[in-house]
Amino acid sequence: MSGVTVVPVRTRSQFDRFIRLPARLYAADRCFVTPLHLERSQALSPRHNPYFQHAEAQFFLAQRAGRDVGRISAQVDRLAPDADGHFGLIAAEDDADTFAALFGAAEAWLSARGRNRALGPFNLSINEESGLLVDGFGTPPMMMMAHDPPYAARRLEACGYAKAKDTIAYLYDLERDLPPAARRLIDTRAPGAIAVRTLDMRRYIEEFDLVTEIFNAAWSANWGFIPFTAAEIRHMAKALKPLIQPSCVAIAQIDGKAVGFGILLPNLNEAIAGFDGRLLPLNWLRLLVRLKRGTRSARVPLMGIRPQYQGGVLGGILAYGIIERLRTGARARGVRQVELSWILEDNRPMRRVIETLGAVPYKTYRIYQKALA
Repeated sequence: MSGVTVVPVRTRSQFDRFIRLPARLYAADRCFVTPLHLERSQALSPRHNPYFQHAEAQFFLAQRAGRDVGRISAQVDRLAPDADGHFGLIAAEDDADTFAALFGAAEAWLSARGRNRALGPFNLSINEESGLLVDGFGTPPMMMMAHDPPYAARRLEACGYAKAKDTIAYLYDLERDLPPAARRLIDTRAPGAIAVRTLDMRRYIEEFDLVTEIFNAAWSANWGFIPFTAAEIRHMAKALKPLIQPSCVAIAQIDGKAVGFGILLPNLNEAIAGFDGRLLPLNWLRLLVRLKRGTRSARVPLMGIRPQYQGGVLGGILAYGIIERLRTGARARGVRQVELSWILEDNRPMRRVIETLGAVPYKTYRIYQKALA
């Protein structure tokens, strides 16, 4: 009766429509930033993305009267815990039947593969864009962060989905000086020789392997953790190299051993604003100029400290030391606002560190779950 049909994406034409659909649906949303079509095409391609070495995915388009009105993905990641299935890449008109049809198709696909819970949204992995925006709709998203319309959460919940976990994005004004308490902690004498250095570009791949190994160790006990594989590490290193500035990567060491790190990246969404997803014919040149000139906003997407050094005074010294190094490097490049994200709502130690800096929570992303019959 609804007139909505859902079809699996099989052809190149369908895949292209799948990628471009959000820009049409959200054209009136001044905060929506159209991703680069080339980047999305490669990120969702088994040929280019090593995620597909340990996962499979199916993309779906919802149609009404021959017109695309929604999309969704369903994923099975063999590295995920238990028998969870994932969903993501949600974009749809504000219509109950459209959402119901899309989630019905995704859930049927996951159930057919033995999954007993649907968890998401993940685009495609929890290590990429994750969560549905449920608060903070009034500003554009930073790079590798989702932006959703306010009605999406209501429509998901009407399909039987409930909150599994919230993640928080903090906004940090770099014009603020470090608070005295943080400065005192950095200056505190601690066991061993603590140093925070920048990235050695001459050893770029080895450095990237190092920080990813620390990341996997640091977050291994966290909710929903899925480790980066060796292939994903190399793929990420190659993809991020044009954005990496050595002064905006901090590696903390104790007696010469790397124990923590942080990476700050220019906000690519600021740089591609107005491109409508296209690099040709001349947007690629504009992008190079904008990145060379520098963005005024940035994001810290990766940060971690080895588990044995987390907590207590030593953990605080390392965390603030890393943040101060990133802050110094970012300010030198003209950055004025930094997003620290994402942070699990119940990660109180990290939230305390961030809030002590004067950073404020300004966006909330929700990961949803639903039991599958």
